[in-house]
Amino acid sequence: MDDAEYEEFISSVTPIESADGIDSYRNTVAMACPACGEPFDDAVVCTDEYNSLELSLELDLCVTTHEGDAVIFTHKP
Repeated sequence: MDDAEYEEFISSVTPIESADGIDSYRNTVAMACPACGEPFDDAVVCTDEYNSLELSLELDLCVTTHEGDAVIFTHKP
């Protein structure tokens, strides 16, 4: 994901939470996922070198990177 795509992404989504190297966002504008082209539900940006995600729901995931950070897009099946 290049800088322009990342800036558009950050300016379009709604921040949910930021803690322990993980920033969470909700897609309230039906923005398309850059990996699959379908609207995503939520996104997570992992800013630390190592992160652990505890998922309580079954989700389909798409993943990209921006400046070494993992950017994960969730899709509810």
